[in-house]
Amino acid sequence: MGDYWGFIENIKKKTGIDLSLYKEAQMKRRLTSLRDKRGYHDFTTYFQAMIKNHELFDEFLERMTINVSEFYRNPKRWEILESKILPRLLETNKRLRIWSAACSTGEEPYTLAMIISKLAPRSNVTILATDLDKVILERAKVGLYTDRSIKDVPKEMFNKHFDNDGMGYRIKDDLKKMITFRQGNLLSDRFENDFDLIVCRNVMIYFTEEAKHELYHKFCKALRTDGVLFVGSTEQIFNPVEYGFATEDTFFYRKKI
Repeated sequence: MGDYWGFIENIKKKTGIDLSLYKEAQMKRRLTSLRDKRGYHDFTTYFQAMIKNHELFDEFLERMTINVSEFYRNPKRWEILESKILPRLLETNKRLRIWSAACSTGEEPYTLAMIISKLAPRSNVTILATDLDKVILERAKVGLYTDRSIKDVPKEMFNKHFDNDGMGYRIKDDLKKMITFRQGNLLSDRFENDFDLIVCRNVMIYFTEEAKHELYHKFCKALRTDGVLFVGSTEQIFNPVEYGFATEDTFFYRKKI
């Protein structure tokens, strides 16, 4: 086994992250550049250094993550979700179906799970998390994160839901069990129905106006009446009535039809 593939195997054993799922040429080029920048001339010594140096490992993990995300991204919006939106939804339906669309490396659905577990029995909630990228979904299932990802996690939530295993911060299994990760294409797939809450943040900015128009209609159809669509801080819907929504709060849209 070559030096590079030995490194890949060691990373998988230590973290659960399978870098062999990435295209070899691109991944090898990226890792070699990172290794050389830090002054290591082979992958064996680079891996040994990462085990001892937490910052070195964080840098490596973040470089592998093309889709940048964080827990509790824009914390004030999550406070509104916890204090206003979810309590209202739970008043009318004790069992909630939630969809994290374009979930990236999992910070968003895990944030949802942490918040909802404070408000309702876990057995009463199902969370579907989808993304187009199969490799990113594998990263999300592993649930291993860096200092940057967790910077906005409240201390009580961090203590309750994370383990520090020396290679990063890992989501505990009981929280993982609340979430089903699945590959999905927002632009081409048919959506499931009767969701109470759909969270789709910081992805629609990459779509054309025509694609957004179609997506808003599809999201509305996928929600039950009075269900909520939660969008990102740069994705305000200026004409929600056109899609069957009413504004419930900033970046929260309630289905009215």
